[in-house]
Amino acid sequence: MTDSCQLACLCGAIKVDLIGEPAARANCHCETCRDFYATPMLSATAWASEKVVAHGTLKVFQHPTKRMSRAFCATCGETVFGTNRLGMRVVLNSLLARAHGGTLPANRTPTMHLFYRHRVLNVSDSLIKYLDGWDGPTVENNDGATRS
Repeated sequence: MTDSCQLACLCGAIKVDLIGEPAARANCHCETCRDFYATPMLSATAWASEKVVAHGTLKVFQHPTKRMSRAFCATCGETVFGTNRLGMRVVLNSLLARAHGGTLPANRTPTMHLFYRHRVLNVSDSLIKYLDGWDGPTVENNDGATRS
């Protein structure tokens, strides 16, 4: 069975269909995501590009120096998804929560923190906290101790 969901920007001019399951569900603390999305931590899901289908006319902002972009509604200005350096579509969890009545469904909640070494705020939760990407060392109990 294929799970699907439709998101919308604030004004409703843009609709986005999400098909199937995301490739990753994470909170990202890297400086690039923080700056590009203007947030201290990006909570999002990453999807294969063909699983994110937009309806309506999008405007796109290409990062001036990195291989990433943001697609947004020309009317209300809300970002409906980004594209990362791997070509995956990045959907902000705030949009997913709105599409589900204000609460992020359990099968869409983050499963990890990425680039926790670069955080600007500490997070106290039970998720694994990778200091960099998901194949490196992690933080245990927010005390700075690492494990392999």
